[in-house]
Amino acid sequence: MILKLLRIFTIILSFFFLTGFVSFFSILGPGVTAITSGNIYKAGAQLIINQRIEKETGKNSLTLIKETISQKEEIIKKEEINKKTSLNDELRQIVKKRIKITRLKIENQNLQKLVKRQVLITRSKLNLNNITK
Repeated sequence: MILKLLRIFTIILSFFFLTGFVSFFSILGPGVTAITSGNIYKAGAQLIINQRIEKETGKNSLTLIKETISQKEEIIKKEEINKKTSLNDELRQIVKKRIKITRLKIENQNLQKLVKRQVLITRSKLNLNNITK
């Protein structure tokens, strides 16, 4: 008896898989939902929504969601790269500005040293070192 039921179940199951009866899986999901939750309306809505998505996009809902998420991840990665490059540019500009300021300070210090040296040379030539103020 059990062997007979097993054979019948195997034949029916092989029919679903070998004949390309793909809509079986679209009915299986809402069927499981109806059985586990006991909510027929939810299962019916799930079936209708899945069929509508497949009709409009040619893809099942799971594939559509995966593609949408991967597209959003790619957009986020591109935005992060753009942010990094803009931050690098800003940092580069700040460093260049600081280098210019530092160079000006060094040049100013060198100029002051040069002026002091020239003053000392001029004083020594004019013999102003011995004269007190």
